[in-house]
Amino acid sequence: MDWHELHKMKVTDLRELAKQKLEIEGVSGLHKDELVERLAHAMGIARPHKVVETEGKTGIKQRIRALKVERDEALGAKDRERLHRVRRQIHAEKRKLHRMARVTH
Repeated sequence: MDWHELHKMKVTDLRELAKQKLEIEGVSGLHKDELVERLAHAMGIARPHKVVETEGKTGIKQRIRALKVERDEALGAKDRERLHRVRRQIHAEKRKLHRMARVTH
């Protein structure tokens, strides 16, 4: 069992596992994240690191907003080439956000 399998389990199942098999006390008041961390520590499972990008989420979102303004201008000017380029840039920025949210194995 790894960290991701623990995180996918329901809270009730995690509490049951902690009480019966691992005999960890005081699990009824814990939130899922705390419970997963305690279980992983008791089972000797290391927590994976998130993918770290050089820039933050807010910077990417600001660029997306600016690109959307540029996209609207290209629509108004009926500039198809610029519109296509800007839409592809928006798509690439959104993919960066999705990659940042994903956890590595």
